[in-house]
Amino acid sequence: MKTQSLLRALVTVTLLLVAIVLVRLLWLDYMYAPWTRDGRVRANVVQVATDVSGLVSEVRVKDNQRVRQGDILFVLDPARFRYAVAQADADLERARAQMAQARARVAGSETDFAMKRAQAARRANLGGDVISDESRADAASLARQSQSAYAADVAAYSAAEAMYKAAVVAQQTAALNLARSEVRAPANGFITNLNLYPGDFATAGVARMALIDSHSFWVYAYFEETKLPNVQVGDQAVVRLLSGGEEIHGHVDSLASGIADRDNPTSNGDLLADVNPIFTWVRLAQRVPVRVHLDRIPAGIKLATGMTCTVTLKPRAGQSAAVESKGAAS
Repeated sequence: MKTQSLLRALVTVTLLLVAIVLVRLLWLDYMYAPWTRDGRVRANVVQVATDVSGLVSEVRVKDNQRVRQGDILFVLDPARFRYAVAQADADLERARAQMAQARARVAGSETDFAMKRAQAARRANLGGDVISDESRADAASLARQSQSAYAADVAAYSAAEAMYKAAVVAQQTAALNLARSEVRAPANGFITNLNLYPGDFATAGVARMALIDSHSFWVYAYFEETKLPNVQVGDQAVVRLLSGGEEIHGHVDSLASGIADRDNPTSNGDLLADVNPIFTWVRLAQRVPVRVHLDRIPAGIKLATGMTCTVTLKPRAGQSAAVESKGAAS
């Protein structure tokens, strides 16, 4: 009987120790292992806007439609832009003609100046018995006047050339505005939350359509600060969507270097800290964003920005030992 009682006691103590060890391991895994349920699928959201203003004449996409880079999304009424191109073409032709006239005047005045200068030089070398001093002075004066006219024509040609270059730029700008009246997809992706219709007025620089870049999905995993010591750039990550489906594998791309401190905002009056009162015995671990790059998205998995997921990191050998030593120390 004593042997049976001792055996029962030994089994009970053994089971109790095993239970304590298991509970301890589960607690360490929950508190320090690098995993979190607070993950969000993110993607680049391109805010599509025009750089010219005008009435929308066509919308060539539908809500949630997949588009490719370069596809036309919507078109502004092109009539005004075509008129601007025609006006710019006419201005360019006028500027070209004016520059040609100015070039011809420069050539004529240059010839006249060369002739008058040669005449003045010849008469300056003649003796007083051949030509009077008055004729010599008149020839020099005519040469100076011809030189002034030539300089004025050169300046006029420079101005005409500048006007021609400005007309070229204006013509190119008008042609660019006409091309930009067709708004194209800047990347492959999906149109979402479409709220644009023919007849709407699009203002330059104001976003009128959202495009989700289909090649830019990543995951923001919000890890508690107590788990950050076991998170390293390059760690392998397993992403499980709340919607189910096959696991998505990736790796840690980067860790955020700061988050907002809601307990220390700057007051509006004297710029002093306005600290919210908290219970000293309740300290919640802050969550820090960890960016996870998705290495491969399995076929059939539909990702949407804002989806919830669980992220588990595969700890390295050194990190596993660190977790165990932390548990032993605590």
